[in-house]
Amino acid sequence: MKIQELETGKKLPLVEEFYTIQGEGFHTGKAAYFIRIGGCDVGCSWCDTKFSWDPDLHPLVDTDIIVRNANQSDCNAVVVTGGEPSLYNLDYLCEELKKHKIKTFVETSGAHPLTGIWDWICLSPKENIPPINDIFSKADELKVIIQNTEDFKWAEKNAAKVNADCKLFLQPEWSRYSKVIPEIVEYVKQNTKWSVSLQAHKFMHIP
Repeated sequence: MKIQELETGKKLPLVEEFYTIQGEGFHTGKAAYFIRIGGCDVGCSWCDTKFSWDPDLHPLVDTDIIVRNANQSDCNAVVVTGGEPSLYNLDYLCEELKKHKIKTFVETSGAHPLTGIWDWICLSPKENIPPINDIFSKADELKVIIQNTEDFKWAEKNAAKVNADCKLFLQPEWSRYSKVIPEIVEYVKQNTKWSVSLQAHKFMHIP
């Protein structure tokens, strides 16, 4: 797939879209319509959506159709996720969602410049391709995945770059939940600026 085909943002490689309950971070427990876009060059070894990495495996869908589907769900918020959403021009998607008074949230590693109009930006930084500096001042939420003890240092490095009002979350990597959750709990007790984020949707067995 050639990126230039997507420059206008009027088509996007759609992996899936569904209306569900937000399972992670600050908005956990709230209803939201999820739009998962294909394509990711970050490539985390523990990623639970590796099927989204190759954009060529997913159809280019008219953004107007995606917006129509979200609006017909009667949602009041959309979460754009991936893959890595910052690979694409999301201005048109957000503009059209806003016409329906739908709030726009995004989950991004911050590896590329972010387009779009956002009510909430969740930054989830990855060490193999760190965030660009521009994203830190825009982030409403910093969500760092903890796979091992060394990841706490990565979390603090990124926390030092965001605004004071940014919400800080540590989230256990799902396959190592039992191993790392005791460490995360103790860390948050000693560093109270942080909160724990759990993948509640997995405990609830919902998408």
